[in-house]
Amino acid sequence: MMLSIFAKPLPYLLAAAVALSACQPSTPAQSAASDGSASATTSSNKVYNVAMNANFPPFESIDSNGKIHGFDVDLMDAMARAGNFKVRYKNQPWDGIFATLKGGENDILISGITITDERRQTMAFSEPYFEVKQVILVPKGQSITSVNDLTKLDKVGVTTGTTGDLAAQKILGATSSKIARFENLPLVIKEIESGGVQAMVSDSAVVGHYIKNNGDKGFSMVEVPDFDVEQYGIAVRPEDSALLQTLNQSLQKVRDSGEYEQIYSKYFAK
Repeated sequence: MMLSIFAKPLPYLLAAAVALSACQPSTPAQSAASDGSASATTSSNKVYNVAMNANFPPFESIDSNGKIHGFDVDLMDAMARAGNFKVRYKNQPWDGIFATLKGGENDILISGITITDERRQTMAFSEPYFEVKQVILVPKGQSITSVNDLTKLDKVGVTTGTTGDLAAQKILGATSSKIARFENLPLVIKEIESGGVQAMVSDSAVVGHYIKNNGDKGFSMVEVPDFDVEQYGIAVRPEDSALLQTLNQSLQKVRDSGEYEQIYSKYFAK
């Protein structure tokens, strides 16, 4: 059979090849997106580097196997499925995470990042995906009922460069020696548990999650007034408008399908 095939004249082989190719079904990469969006086809084979500081439970943390998990991871995974793209997660120190976006090392940042006017000057944000406010984590034995009580303490812990840091500065003063800054959230919590700091200012979802999972320690939460509700967003480079559109479309699909609520309930159900 092999000899008889190769003995065919060249015109016959060319005609056969054309006929066969015309009968082949189109592949997913060749087909138009079912919803008509260009991003679904152009992103299908793209792998985006997604950076987060995995010291911010329940949004992102490292499990016993060294894998990053949390609300942000589950949400981004759902968005990748909805938007037909792929992601690769990278754990980055918080104090340098924004520089990795600008420098091109990472394409997307999702790490409980509050959308602020200052940050909008150097990066673009998706539609908001989570709301928080600033609160005070109060250990057992501390009589803190308002922000004014923070001025009576020796040390108030915050994570450097976060909106909790900014809130503490507004309460105590930008150069106050009472503000104790730490590289990440677990370090601040370790200090408040050991008595190194007498209170901590951070995001409500994070503090609420800690209290829920450490009910035997007697911690409580006090709201910080006069601060607007904050919105978390997913950050990309300003010039990556197509990627931003893909993220917004994917986020909306996850919301519309009900999957967002399922992920939310997994981490924040009371």
